[in-house]
Amino acid sequence: MGHRNTGGSAPVEHPQLVRYRESMERSKGTNAVAEAVAAAEAELGKVDAEQPDEALPHLRAAQELLTAAVDEAMAAAIVESGSSIRTAGMLAGLSENAVGPRLARTSLLAAYGTDTGRVTASGVERARYDLEQGRHRSAEEVQGELAKKPMRFRARRTT
Repeated sequence: MGHRNTGGSAPVEHPQLVRYRESMERSKGTNAVAEAVAAAEAELGKVDAEQPDEALPHLRAAQELLTAAVDEAMAAAIVESGSSIRTAGMLAGLSENAVGPRLARTSLLAAYGTDTGRVTASGVERARYDLEQGRHRSAEEVQGELAKKPMRFRARRTT
């Protein structure tokens, strides 16, 4: 079988199997992290340690924003950097089961969640593929689609 020269680098026997990640838009997840961190810093800037009663709402808001930043960073690590759900959860100090629902709230992976409100490995793979192909779906697109679908009754039990 012939080898194809890829322009100065080592020959590649099966060039169609090589994935090109240079075209992926890397800024979507990292921008969401930066925005959440900046908003948390702004809330922390409003805290007056001398007046704890007034500081509590700002501290709570900062905590929620930092949680959102952690969630967005996990999603970016999984989709853009290729980390696994388990690895991202471990780095964030979470169990693997706690990561899926948190990923479903992120801007990068909200569109790839299941009906139960979790992002699974298959959803991550689909998001990676869509991002590589330049047709990543946003949460707003999916919410628009869901608003068009009528609600259906689902029985909890089959008895």
